[in-house]
Amino acid sequence: MMLTALGLMSGTSLDGVDVALIETDGKQVKAFGPSGYRPYSHAERNLLRQALTEAVHLPQRDARPGILAEAERAVTLAHAEAVAAFTAQNRMVPEEIDIVGFHGQTVLHRPERRMTVQIGDATALAKLIHIPVMHDFRAADVEAGGQGAPFVPVYHRALAQSLDREGPIVVVNIGGVSNITYIDGNEALIACDTGPGNALLDDFMFRTMSQAFDTEGRFAALGKVDEAWVARALALPFFSAPPPKSLDRNDFAALKLGDVAPADGAATLTAFTAAAIARVVPLLPKRPRSWIIAGGGARNLTMMRMLRERVAPASVEAAETLGWSSDALEAQAFGFLAARGLKGLPLSYPATTGVPMPMTGGVIARP
Repeated sequence: MMLTALGLMSGTSLDGVDVALIETDGKQVKAFGPSGYRPYSHAERNLLRQALTEAVHLPQRDARPGILAEAERAVTLAHAEAVAAFTAQNRMVPEEIDIVGFHGQTVLHRPERRMTVQIGDATALAKLIHIPVMHDFRAADVEAGGQGAPFVPVYHRALAQSLDREGPIVVVNIGGVSNITYIDGNEALIACDTGPGNALLDDFMFRTMSQAFDTEGRFAALGKVDEAWVARALALPFFSAPPPKSLDRNDFAALKLGDVAPADGAATLTAFTAAAIARVVPLLPKRPRSWIIAGGGARNLTMMRMLRERVAPASVEAAETLGWSSDALEAQAFGFLAARGLKGLPLSYPATTGVPMPMTGGVIARP
């Protein structure tokens, strides 16, 4: 049975709440609906930053001491406002939405301690929006010994299967860190972080050029790649470790380029991201035939060119060219996961999060 699912996502960048509607049975995506966005205010962002600092000392996952209780109320209210604005703009009534997938705001993720905490009161949210809310997606995975991330691979698979093309297909998300989902029909789903995404390059651009990022990769296109530096960086043990594996945004911060011309530095770091993605190929069961790129890196034309050169003869294309929305993808994924959770289908697998067996998850709160 097809469900109308509304996904809500508030990511680690603390910028705001993404909202996206999809029609799905939890296995396939029948249609994409509209999407929306509700930015956090300056005060809300500050509150969330304080909550992140205080969450480090949480004794158990349901505790909300001090500022965390205030932050949870703010997150809940922001999500309720995001849903209200979305339904009003799209002239919808709550009865037209079967389920809401509510990720909440991650304030602590320590899988090695079997702890993952996303703040946001799903029961209060369900009452405010008058729609059933599926939440707490990651807890069951972490409790069973998984990493609790990544959770978007099952959605990547549904999207890739709708393309009706021969596999293996790899979906790459190039955010601060790069991660992949390897899909080959109904065979095992594999996912992992591959290495740096835009984080090292963005930090370098900010430090040397006072720019937030390299627009379209134009600056890197002017420089010369230091291939010896890239080869040395790829010799780090992480790159030869098999999936699943994950990274933090700052895990490669210690790698220093030395005294280089800014354009050469940008070119080298862009090449490092592309080479690190290509480095995963020998760790996969089969050589991918096509690569689909989402996230900010898909807009970096130099990074896309470098990746094409390194994974040839496979095809490399941006997710947007297939009608996928990079901006709404994660919110759509949590709508999809809510539909899967309702049906008791797996959300995570041994080769995506390192969980011992396929795990469903999510808890339902009714209005």
